[in-house]
Amino acid sequence: MYFQLVNLCQQIFFILSLLILDLHCVSLAYWISFTLEQDQPEISSSTNADKLFEEGVKLYDAEQYQRAIEVYQKVLEARRKTDDKFAIGRTLNAIGLAHYYLRQYPEAINSYQQALSIFKQIKAKDREAMTLSSIGGVYNDLSQYPEALQTYQQALNILLETGNRLEQANTLHNIATVSYYLSQYSNSLTSYRRALKLFREEKDLTGEGITLRSIGVLYNRLGQYQLAREHLNSALISLKKTNNHLHQGQVYESIGLSYRREQQYIRAIAFYQQAVSIYQAQGNQFMVGRALNNLGEVYTSVGNMPLALENLNQALKISQQLRDKWLESATLDSLGTSHKRLNQDKKALAFYQRAILISWEIGDQASQSEILSHLGELFAEQNQPELAILFYKQSVNVTESIRKDLRPLPRAQQESYTQTVADTYRKLADLLLQQDRVLEAQQVLDLLKIQELDDYLRNVRGVGQQVEFLRPETEILKRYGKLQETAIRVGRELAELRKKAAQGALTEVEQQRVAELDRLETSLNEQFGQFIRSEEVKKLIAQLSPEVQEQIVKLSDLEALRDDLRRMNAVMIYPLVLSDRLELIITTPDTIPLRRTVPIKRETLNAAILEFRRALQSPGTDAKPIAQKLYSWLIQPLEAELKQATPQTIIYAPDGQLRYIPLAALHDGQQWLVQRYQINNITAKSLTKFNNPSQVQMRVLAGAFADAATTYPIKVGERNFSFKGLPFAGQEVINLAALFPGTNKVLDRAFSLASVKPMMNGFSVVHLATHAAFVPGDPSNSFILFGDGSFATLRDIENWSLNNVDLVVLSACETGVGIKDVGDGALGNGEEVLGLGYQFQNRGARAAIASLWQVDDGGTQELMTAFYAALKQGNTTKVAALQQAQIAMITGNTQNNATGNQRSSVQFTPGKNQAAAISRDRSHPYYWAPFILIGNGL
Repeated sequence: MYFQLVNLCQQIFFILSLLILDLHCVSLAYWISFTLEQDQPEISSSTNADKLFEEGVKLYDAEQYQRAIEVYQKVLEARRKTDDKFAIGRTLNAIGLAHYYLRQYPEAINSYQQALSIFKQIKAKDREAMTLSSIGGVYNDLSQYPEALQTYQQALNILLETGNRLEQANTLHNIATVSYYLSQYSNSLTSYRRALKLFREEKDLTGEGITLRSIGVLYNRLGQYQLAREHLNSALISLKKTNNHLHQGQVYESIGLSYRREQQYIRAIAFYQQAVSIYQAQGNQFMVGRALNNLGEVYTSVGNMPLALENLNQALKISQQLRDKWLESATLDSLGTSHKRLNQDKKALAFYQRAILISWEIGDQASQSEILSHLGELFAEQNQPELAILFYKQSVNVTESIRKDLRPLPRAQQESYTQTVADTYRKLADLLLQQDRVLEAQQVLDLLKIQELDDYLRNVRGVGQQVEFLRPETEILKRYGKLQETAIRVGRELAELRKKAAQGALTEVEQQRVAELDRLETSLNEQFGQFIRSEEVKKLIAQLSPEVQEQIVKLSDLEALRDDLRRMNAVMIYPLVLSDRLELIITTPDTIPLRRTVPIKRETLNAAILEFRRALQSPGTDAKPIAQKLYSWLIQPLEAELKQATPQTIIYAPDGQLRYIPLAALHDGQQWLVQRYQINNITAKSLTKFNNPSQVQMRVLAGAFADAATTYPIKVGERNFSFKGLPFAGQEVINLAALFPGTNKVLDRAFSLASVKPMMNGFSVVHLATHAAFVPGDPSNSFILFGDGSFATLRDIENWSLNNVDLVVLSACETGVGIKDVGDGALGNGEEVLGLGYQFQNRGARAAIASLWQVDDGGTQELMTAFYAALKQGNTTKVAALQQAQIAMITGNTQNNATGNQRSSVQFTPGKNQAAAISRDRSHPYYWAPFILIGNGL
């Protein structure tokens, strides 16, 4: 009876969890049928209990879950009297499932756990696995993905013992789905493929088709649209053989989505229309409404507004008939965007307002954030920047609340939400800068970096920050909130009375109340439209002049930053890359954040970044011309501030593709920037503590994969790599041990993840001289290779303990592995660079040193020896030691150091038979520039 109850599964599950095809529900319907199957001779110890159980199943089928629970409880009492443990377990599972559909998750888990205990006791392995899978499903719906993954894995381990291959396939599919939500795309793809193999071997066409569709959705997420459509078309072939029309409709939607993302809107429309036709034939109104909403959005994109409004109005009607608040809010939001496209701003505002009220009513924070952003965009287009900033701020703060409270998004909205939310931060920062509200903009840029980390790693907790509202903004929001509260209260009462009216049960007094509330609702809608144009709001907006802002912006956070900068003799630079310009924000110990604008388009800047990166990676190329061009954009506009502040260190938080190039390698026409300043990269100001100096006593753990005769194959995504040992890495560790006699030195096979990981937290410096790669898009494809062939992914680092570690050095790593340097846009957005620094900081390490590209083995050994020699001098910070080592590489130990009045004392000690290699010219930035320090450089 596999997938017997799939229609019921879809009708309920999609309402709870799907907007743009992220659902991969293979096994839920199977478990439903397994739990509620009605031919049950093995447990028929009581005729009355059997009849009651059947009554509960009928109530469940009728979606009367609370009544079903009451009946199942009576069955449970009867079963307990007979001590039929198997039957008791099955009944507890049925109760748990009903609680699940009522979204009573604690009660569901409690029932499942009781059932699990019983099945373990009687050694009913299949039922034990089924119950574990049910628990995993609850964790999945709660977005507690690590717990879901662990539980599904337990279920799979049991199923591998019992040999039930179909159930193994289902569970593998669930594991793949949870891995997808964790952005572990490589693991997800592996599990989907294992599930697909089993489904094919078991000749289960439905499971095969759904899994192929899931793989297609995964490739959609990765932007590999051609691969996505290949799998989706294969899914259609399988599903058509089963006459499973509902899933065919989902496949058509997924294909439409892939074309939509490629902006092939005509093709997208054709596939969305096919999905609508299928859903209509199946009578699944929710799916029809969702598909019509998607179709309306595409018509809006192509400017066919009559068809856009026609489809969206149909979707709205369906949502209201179904009383589905989530779908209604989404469609109202889409209608707002359509009317904005028609320059019908008043109507757009009204639709957005209705949408935001519903999202507030149902507590859907993700939708609130998105709709508030749309309101900000509307006011920005109306040239009302103050109001736009207000609503963008509110959108950002809702996002921060989601992260702070660890309330992940419903699966329904994950993909669309993460694609738009970072854009909101950028638009807010842009508007604030245009209004010369620089201090507020800097705070938003900090939050933007955390948001980009969250998008990449999906594990970044908020740090309790919220964008501050100025006093006039707070007053506007307070009055706006009162209107909202009244509107929600009126809407709820009116909805209840209308529901009662549909049953023909209204009294005369209630009929009068309906008319009164209807008039009040209409009046409130008018008040919302008039609110932004009211005199009181205009007066409050007038208070948002720069002169008033200086009096009302809180400066406590700025003063703490200034103290840090003064103590470190540093300045902080935050660039923001926008489509039409580059904004530079500089904060010095004695000034508020200052803004400088560079009129350079994003495409031009990114092309220069790519050209610079190529020049840096080619020792035979003169990198100075392009280095000077980037200097003219990034540093020259700030020269006056730098001259006045005379800093020793630049604390730098790069944005976008600027993360792929080292600031140290910019050139002013006379010298490299590192010859003037120490460069300390950070992920975000709020994630970096500068008041923790390094430990006085250095305790070093140094490991290396140095055996050149050994090669390990590593698969990164769809690509296979072979990594050989690095001979100079061994000498690097030997030199390090000579500098620090107490160094714990581990080489090659002794340098294993299993042996090294437990020791790391006992050392102040963890030096890993081995291959590592940090790639865009998927943290599970980013890894550190150990000397025995084991490896740890960027995701695995989440479980390390490094709170006693001052510094982690990855001396042979590279970020952006596999990047195809083919033109503008070939690079990612640098999230992997941010992610590397964050993961080590998040586990307690104060700083990390890593490389932006694959570096010459001998050159790396030379630079690292110089770095540690400088660090050993005492009273030398990590960032100063790195600067001294880089200058020594540039000058061959003859150039004055950064202070301009002392000679560098860094000395190199070549190992045996290395004299020829060391004597080579290492002054090109290829050898010294890729190494960046991320975090606390003290």
